Amino acid sequence: MTDTLVQQPSYNTQRLFLRPIRKSDAGLISVHAADVRVAQMTAVIPHPLPPGVTEAFIETSMSADRTEDVWVMDGSEQGHAEVIGLISLNRMDRGQSEIGYWVAPAFWGTGFASEALAVLIEANPHNNSRIFGQVFQDNPGSARVLMNAGFEYLGDAEAFCIARNAVVQTWTYSKAIEQ
Repeated sequence: MTDTLVQQPSYNTQRLFLRPIRKSDAGLISVHAADVRVAQMTAVIPHPLPPGVTEAFIETSMSADRTEDVWVMDGSEQGHAEVIGLISLNRMDRGQSEIGYWVAPAFWGTGFASEALAVLIEANPHNNSRIFGQVFQDNPGSARVLMNAGFEYLGDAEAFCIARNAVVQTWTYSKAIEQ
């Protein structure tokens, strides 16, 4: 089994190394994604986490024809865990992407998501003119991450959450990116 990195840029922040996902991340991603507190704040992580889901996600994330670039928030250079969380940009049409992120509960409130988001906005790896974000309304911490990065509130919506097996009310945000 190889651990080949996908062709995707890496970035250093003050406390993190944002790097492409790799197969060897499966164990730590599974541990964090299996936490119900993480799964219930995303639309796509099932709970309980079935065997093979993380590996399939990694394979898709490393695929040459992927539409979503996923970066690992790696804190190992600062003495933290190798996988603190994930952040992604999912390509949309017309020069737009949707941001997604989660952070392991042990690192909630530390500013790691804000730090990772700031570097991706600055780098603009998809050459976006606009980035969208959507968070569940019972996750005000994630909403603050977007608002602190200059995202503007667009309105309320809803999304199906696999872990909750329910439709959940969301807040939608948008940020124009200067090019």
